[in-house]
Parts: sequence; C-alpha cells; structure tokens
Amino acid sequence: VGIRKALITIDRIRTAMEGQTMEQMIQDLHSHTYYSFCGGDKPEEIVEAAIAGGIKLFGITDHNYGIGNARMDLFYYSGSDIGENYERTLVRYYDHMNLIKEKYADQICVLRGIEVATMKEGRIALPDSADISFFDYCLVENLDLTDISVAHGDLFAFAKRCGCPVGVAHTDMFAFIEKLGQKPEDYFKRMAKEHIFWEMNVSYDSIHHYREHPYMLRFFVDEEQQRIVRESGVRLSIGFDGHRVKDYLPERVADYCGRATEMGIKLAFEE
Repeated sequence: VGIRKALITIDRIRTAMEGQTMEQMIQDLHSHTYYSFCGGDKPEEIVEAAIAGGIKLFGITDHNYGIGNARMDLFYYSGSDIGENYERTLVRYYDHMNLIKEKYADQICVLRGIEVATMKEGRIALPDSADISFFDYCLVENLDLTDISVAHGDLFAFAKRCGCPVGVAHTDMFAFIEKLGQKPEDYFKRMAKEHIFWEMNVSYDSIHHYREHPYMLRFFVDEEQQRIVRESGVRLSIGFDGHRVKDYLPERVADYCGRATEMGIKLAFEE
C-alpha cells in the first residue's frame, strides 16, 4: 500500500513538472522554516528566495519534532511530551504548506515535504502512530545510527511505514551499505525499484558552520560510485538544507543539479 501511494504521488508531481527540460530541472528538496526549531524564516521568505535563484522544484521539509511538538520551550526545557497532538499539528503544517504551494503556483512548483528523524534519543523520532502518508515526500535521517534508530537499519521497511515517496537525507550510503554487509549495486537497485532516492546535501551555511558533507564531495569525484548509482537507476536529489534565507546559495544548488545531469543520473521526480 505504501509503495502504491508513493507511486501515485510521484506521478502527480511529475505531471506538475511536465514541460521542464533536463536543463531546467533545478531542484532543491531540503529546506526549513520557522516550523523547525533550528529554522528562522517564514515559508514565504524561503520560497521567494528560491524563485529569485531560479529554482524550479522546491521542497519544504521541516523537522517532524519541530512540527509535531510545536513549542520549543515545552519540548526542550519542561520535559513535557505533547506527542498526542502530532496528528493535529502535522495536518496543520501540511495545510499551511499547501497554501504556500497554491500562492506561488504560477512561479515555482512547491512540494509539501517533511524531514523525519529516526533517532530514539531526545524524543525526536517520529512516533509510530504518526501518519505522514499524505505528504508529497519525506526525507529520512539517522538511518546510519543503527543502534539508536527506530528504523534499526532497515530502510525499506521504514519507507513502507512512511507511505509516501522517501529520500535518504545527508547519509553516506556507501558506508551505510558496507556496514550492513551488502553490495552497493544490489542495494541501490532495490532503492530504485522501491522509488527511494538519495540526497546529495550541498549545505554551506552558518547553521552548519560552513561544513561540507564528505560523502557528497567524494561522490562528485568518485567515478566508480557514480557508475554504480547511474547503472542502478536510483535517483538523486539535491538539497541545500537551508535554515536562514541570508545564507541561501541557489547557484550552488544549480551547479550540483547540473553536475548530476551531466553524469547521466536523473534527479528525484524528474521525467
């Protein structure tokens, strides 16, 4: 059921993107607003920055625990867990993002996403009961922390639980697959079959202390890794992981989208 829902969503997004050529498919599928505890901007501000930067497909992916728990002071300092309100706050967030999508529909394609934590510590993991299947997609993090992740290293089972298209956020997949004792060729082929994409996180901002992800830098110079991904059919996504509009570098996003295209690797949701 989860895969079928994901396929329906993917087809809907690709239909919305009809007419975009390979060169025009500049996407940023990882961004944060004030809904994330670490975010600082209104949704309108980040979307307008993306439009000004020439982004064609833009995903807003606030953290599940920021959305679901809403009050930072209650969550971090009082020890109170207001998880029973998750269903209500998730729907409220989605409805807000839908209004944003509609507001800018004639300028950019906005996707209503969510970033899902799987780490048990700190009460940040998405509760088992929380339904996110109605989102356009989700980005899953902490998978490689197998000892403390509610996914227990099983990406495919967790993707089915999500029920929407899934991408793996800022994770060294080659190292993760090696840790599992599996062959990257086989693992990526299964990801492609189950429509799970892999994020190239190209963040370079003050929130992340201008630190670049080693796995991302390595992938763009490692021809063997590129070959494996290309031949497997798995798709990549590009995400700036923006938390402050003042730091946003859409030209960096466009550059890495172009590099992936030049490698012959398709991007997430691309025709």
